[in-house]
Amino acid sequence: MNDLVVSDTQTPKRKRRATRGRALIPVGGERNRGGSERNILKLPPADEPSSPRGWRPGVFGALDIGSTKMTCLIGRGEADGSLRVLGHGWRRSRGIRNGAIVDLREAEQAIRATVGQAEDAADKRLDHVVVNLSCGQPESRLFNARMPIGGREVTEADMSRVIAEGQARAHTEGRTAIHTLPIGFAVDETQGILDPRGHLCDQLTARLHIVDAASTALRTLDSVMMRAELKMSGLVSAPFASGLSVLDEDERELGATVVEMGGGTTSLAVFGEGMLLHTAHLPVGGLHVTRDLAGMLSTSLDYAERLKTMFGSAELASEDEGDLLQLQQIGEGDGALTRVSRARLVSAIRPRVEETLELVRDRLDGAGLGRAGRGRVVLTGGASLLDGIGPMAARILDRPIRLGRPLRITGLPEGAAASAGFATSAGLLAWAAGADRAFRDADTPELRSSGVIRRLIHFIRDRV
Repeated sequence: MNDLVVSDTQTPKRKRRATRGRALIPVGGERNRGGSERNILKLPPADEPSSPRGWRPGVFGALDIGSTKMTCLIGRGEADGSLRVLGHGWRRSRGIRNGAIVDLREAEQAIRATVGQAEDAADKRLDHVVVNLSCGQPESRLFNARMPIGGREVTEADMSRVIAEGQARAHTEGRTAIHTLPIGFAVDETQGILDPRGHLCDQLTARLHIVDAASTALRTLDSVMMRAELKMSGLVSAPFASGLSVLDEDERELGATVVEMGGGTTSLAVFGEGMLLHTAHLPVGGLHVTRDLAGMLSTSLDYAERLKTMFGSAELASEDEGDLLQLQQIGEGDGALTRVSRARLVSAIRPRVEETLELVRDRLDGAGLGRAGRGRVVLTGGASLLDGIGPMAARILDRPIRLGRPLRITGLPEGAAASAGFATSAGLLAWAAGADRAFRDADTPELRSSGVIRRLIHFIRDRV
């Protein structure tokens, strides 16, 4: 994808194809079944394969603060375009509810323990990490910003000013922009321009996707991180991060939706034409299924989670009625066990999963994204591991479904079967290592810098 916000140095010209100007070439000599000669269309040779992704040098830290678990990954980018995890920490969350921090002391202790475990495993000390955004009721909005050019060529300074104008228009009291993502420019009446520099026009228009969140929640998050002796080098929308890890470039280009099914929240991110087009967060997740199960079966949350993980399903099977499970109910002695059919287990799980997927469907249908919102849906997150969720999602969402796992990353805490629970943390690591370059987020520290320092950063970034 072409860069949207780039350095003062012009983008290198695309390599000329060896077959430039050639049409499809009919090649004779082959005969069809009737014996007559037919022409075969021979395609021109494909372009040379792109070089592996260029990561930033160094070792990076990523912290996924979830409602049920916290994960810290320390890793680096490899020359072949993959990511390697050098160390990881993985603990149960404390002080977090539905993505928001509700107990500062417990959250600080959980963060310290998680990051410390990863530091010991990697033999590397962190002072800053990239963190996921789930708190503060994140919202996704689109804005058009315009500025007069006066018939001259568009410069990078013009691009920066029109983006700043869009940010000013999008500003809402009590909320802070987390991502400002240009998703296209227009010069006069010409739409769909990715890089308008050098175009002659009277008016420049920028189409911006802005993700913001409540300022007080963000200050609370920053305070907890400081208490844990860590700085946030970046804050990334959780479903956006998941999309970076589970979607390949073709899916992001053609249009796909990532549904991150976490413990306390379910979030979604819609990609199209290589860009992030929409995000949404729902205050329901796998933990709500566990609570429903615990309430119906009168058992503890820990026991209900174990039953859900080992025997749960989103769809009822014919043999479930006769399949009996043992459980310990609240208030019974340690040795007292009760039998319950697996069908009853599924009957407690199914309504909440259906409700969650119906909410996702309604958000997608109401977003007005057209073809991009009708593309493939990729389910990821720990709650997506529930048996039978794929067929149910295909039925309710009425879209092609696949289960997503982090791509091109080695060293995750879990094997491939359970790696969906680490999609967000893997995406955060990718963002820290350089995946942000492809999206040109105008709210990243690199693009907020100015003057000589900014030009120096761009100069080095474009040549490393």
